[in-house]
Amino acid sequence: MVLFVDMDEVIADTYGAHIEQYNKDFDENLTLEFCSGWEVWQKVPENRRESIRKHTALKGFFRDLKVIPDSQNVMKELSKKNEVYIASAAMEFPNSLEEKSEWLDEHFPFIPWQQRILCGHKHILKGDILIDDRTRNLKTFQGRSIMFSSPHNIHTNGFERANDWQEVAKILL
Repeated sequence: MVLFVDMDEVIADTYGAHIEQYNKDFDENLTLEFCSGWEVWQKVPENRRESIRKHTALKGFFRDLKVIPDSQNVMKELSKKNEVYIASAAMEFPNSLEEKSEWLDEHFPFIPWQQRILCGHKHILKGDILIDDRTRNLKTFQGRSIMFSSPHNIHTNGFERANDWQEVAKILL
């Protein structure tokens, strides 16, 4: 089976990183709970929204992301029985290509560089399963789509959902 797994908000915590960076930049106490159900930029004052969008251009932003709990162990098990590819939109942000590659080397060394697709649009992916947090990617995928829960998509319906990596394990292992 060919399985594609997104990075941001599936194995790497970009949502939390945006909140941390915003709090650092503005000496605020923005919380995950307050932002839940929205994109982080939608929950800050309008005159600060552009600062959130600029996080992805900061050197080290993608390199320093925290790993989503249990993703490493479950992905390792999945990779023993399946062709597992990381499929991440990395072309939009200048530093992300190199930083995402380094991050994967550190946290997911069992997924070799040959199985990393750092791309733009994901509609080109052809395989059996896509695990992603974004509806735009899941809607265009021709195989089985599994929405990975992220604070921004908690109110989104219409897709098979996995709330965490233990649920992914129950569904696919």
